[in-house]
Amino acid sequence: MNKKTGLQVLMILVIILISLLFYLKYFTKSFEEVKKAPVTKEIDENQNSTSTYINDIDYVSTDAIGNKYQITAKQAEIKIENSNVMFLTDVVAFIFRKDSESIKITSNFSKYNSKNYDIIFSENVIVIYPEHRITGKYLNFSFLSNLGTFTGNIIYTSKKKKLFADKIEMNLTTKDTKIFMNNTEKKVLLKGN
Repeated sequence: MNKKTGLQVLMILVIILISLLFYLKYFTKSFEEVKKAPVTKEIDENQNSTSTYINDIDYVSTDAIGNKYQITAKQAEIKIENSNVMFLTDVVAFIFRKDSESIKITSNFSKYNSKNYDIIFSENVIVIYPEHRITGKYLNFSFLSNLGTFTGNIIYTSKKKKLFADKIEMNLTTKDTKIFMNNTEKKVLLKGN
């Protein structure tokens, strides 16, 4: 190897060494500094890494025939593994039907699927529409099967009548309704005129 080539190789090695020292000095922390740095992690007691939480939610949608749906809740939880489903608390929902009276639904909890619009209301479910009131444990609206199912200690109240049953099924299109008890030996109770 001649002197000129040897000098060039030596200069390149010196430049690389100076660059490396400069990088280590100014752009990285030493092992001791990393070891001494305190580790902090902020954890919200109400939340975890598998869910996202939204407070004071107000969700509005309209179907193909012009009915409007509004759902409000104190809090919504959306699981990361299935972001189409929202778990709601302290729920108030309104159904504004295009050619009919509006319906108000309240419940402690709800599970709403934003992909197929199915919704399940649970615990202290109350449905109110003009001159009618229905209370029960669960209300399931399945728009895929076009069925509304109300279950669990159903009490229907109107101005003149009161009805007690275990289950009410209603076709959401035809409005055909079935009212029955889970135990076939028991009868639906109707009070009033």
